[in-house]
Amino acid sequence: MRTETLAELNAERAARRAAILVTDVADGGQRLVREAAMAADPLADLLASYLARGKSGLVEADGRQLFLTVQVPPVRLVVIGAVHISQALAPMAAALDLAVTIIDPRTAFATPERFPGVPLVAQWPDVALAGPVPPLDRYCAVAALTHDPKIDDPALIAALRAGCFYVGALGSRKTHARRVERLTEAGSTEAEIGRIAAPVGLDIGAVSPAEIALSILAEIVATLRRDRIRTAP
Repeated sequence: MRTETLAELNAERAARRAAILVTDVADGGQRLVREAAMAADPLADLLASYLARGKSGLVEADGRQLFLTVQVPPVRLVVIGAVHISQALAPMAAALDLAVTIIDPRTAFATPERFPGVPLVAQWPDVALAGPVPPLDRYCAVAALTHDPKIDDPALIAALRAGCFYVGALGSRKTHARRVERLTEAGSTEAEIGRIAAPVGLDIGAVSPAEIALSILAEIVATLRRDRIRTAP
């Protein structure tokens, strides 16, 4: 690999942007396709397929063998609320290699004993997301689970503005209707609010905290696989 190409790959990785390195097996020729340019690439459909899976592999196109080296930013899951659902969700998400962070200003809930080995930030979301927690981006999922507007709403607003690929919020349809009113008053647009998955999680008839956690994680994975086919704005 040329030094220039390696530097470009590293720059995309540092910026948390996806990219695919296309290598011609026969002659060793390489070109880097950034996510924003994939839709216009001659191999657009093929690249989108591999990006959606997040896996590298050998392909054939126009009679040539190409190796696609797929570089996708690690997916982060930021959970708002150190609640029972979060206790079940954190280990499930970790098993899928999602980097989990839990934010909750209520120190009685956000304790290492309740969340062993999970990064905890015992601050209000607007403070946490502006400081100790890395900036949100489109490779982040945010799940607001406290049922407390003072905690959930600032996190939802931040997630929508950052373009997170998944934004979910716990609560009934009636609860969400009130949430929509609050977020509208706070300046969120109808299109932004429409991106919130509420009630959170796939409809699997979940009852227990673990089942609700499973439904949330399933919805996150489904959204991730679907959205990776799309190119960046």
